[in-house]
Amino acid sequence: MKIKSWLLLTYLLVMILPLLALYGLYVTINAYYQDKNVDEYFEKWALVTDLKDQLDHPSLYNINANYKEIEKLTSDQLMITLYSPNGKIYYSSNFINTFSSFDSKRTVYKNLYEFEQNYKTFIYKEPVYEDGEIKGIYKIALVRSEWLEQVNTKSLFVIISLIAIMLLIYGSVVYLLNRRLNKPAKRLMEQMRAFAKDEATNPLPVTKDEIGELTESFQLMQQEITATRKKLASEQQQKEFMIASLSHDLKTPLTSIQAYAESLRYGNHSEKDHQEYLQIIQSKSDYMKQLLDDLMMLTLLQSPTYELELVKVDGEEFFDMLLGDYEQISREKGFKAKTKVKVEGSYFVNPKQLMRVVDNVVANAWTYTNPGGTIYVSAFEKSNMPSWSIGKLAESFTEKGVYIVVQNSGAAITEQECKQMFEPMYQIDDSRSHIGERGAGLGLSIAKQIIAKHDGTITARAQKNQLAIVIWIPSIEEERNG
Repeated sequence: MKIKSWLLLTYLLVMILPLLALYGLYVTINAYYQDKNVDEYFEKWALVTDLKDQLDHPSLYNINANYKEIEKLTSDQLMITLYSPNGKIYYSSNFINTFSSFDSKRTVYKNLYEFEQNYKTFIYKEPVYEDGEIKGIYKIALVRSEWLEQVNTKSLFVIISLIAIMLLIYGSVVYLLNRRLNKPAKRLMEQMRAFAKDEATNPLPVTKDEIGELTESFQLMQQEITATRKKLASEQQQKEFMIASLSHDLKTPLTSIQAYAESLRYGNHSEKDHQEYLQIIQSKSDYMKQLLDDLMMLTLLQSPTYELELVKVDGEEFFDMLLGDYEQISREKGFKAKTKVKVEGSYFVNPKQLMRVVDNVVANAWTYTNPGGTIYVSAFEKSNMPSWSIGKLAESFTEKGVYIVVQNSGAAITEQECKQMFEPMYQIDDSRSHIGERGAGLGLSIAKQIIAKHDGTITARAQKNQLAIVIWIPSIEEERNG
């Protein structure tokens, strides 16, 4: 139950239950009093009946009458008053009436023959006749002392019971409020403080109310923040590693440039050596420039606000142009190359950056292929898969879109190495670089970022001594559906 609904229900119960309890006590006590009234009525009436015979004597209703026998009948619970026909008091056992000798005739004659029940007394009045005329009137007043005592006792019981019920209700409300609201809120605040201080926290139970929703939101936020912290820590570690690697990669060619420059400045070299040194300096400078360009591009691509401008291209024409020169270049570098392009649809791509991706992937294949080895470069849709696709690799071409596959032979690599090769500055094995100079390890990482901007994927698949880099870019139809 929601806390709001629970509080409203609790408020309603707190308002109604005391009233119901009071009504129940009233009904119970009233029924008890009704039974007592009947018993008391007949008991008192029997006593009045006994007294009537003794008070119904005309001789008692004169000034000189003897009231000693009447006094014996009275007590603090029974009072007798004798009146003359005009309201003069002949005798009264009530101390208050001794200060007055008359009552009004209207008061004296009111409610004759009625056994009048009041809160504190029963009163009965009856006239006494002699020769057909009223000789006097007697009034019997019976104090309801037992009744009053019971009333006081029951009233005290009602008050104590009502207080006990109120305390029980409010105690229950406080307990439930503490259990449903205060304790969960306190535990949640403790977890928040602990998490803010980067201390260990324990999972909290998620209830079906507002506190549960808040707890669930906090735990989701906690998971997101924890994941973000880990990601930031990983990125920071990568940056530190990248800076260290770049420092090393820049220091080595810079040292060579400095050494050859000093040799040119102070040495006496032949024209042939002079040209060779200049060529080396030029090569090292180009390498450093390429390294810095790659670093700037990687930083730009990692920015969430940076978007590539994509244009619509004809698949057959564009991908044929994209892969057209790699056979010739591969032969010049001492490799065999086979290309196949079979693309029919249209695609949104950034031509310049996609050329950079394929260049980086093919350059990686050149680096890790033994001299004289074969490199396969293909672009196709799933219905036009090339025959040289390795083993289970062919089973993964199931999505609509274009696949760009660069496949080469060489030393076997592990699945872990396949996952790590797209990380910045990662290189599988320095000793595998056979052609040219070792790169900085940014090429595949840049390729991954560019393909991500195309809403595509890039993965590495290895089987025995075969390695395939698989790039997938969705078709226009797939992008619209997405």
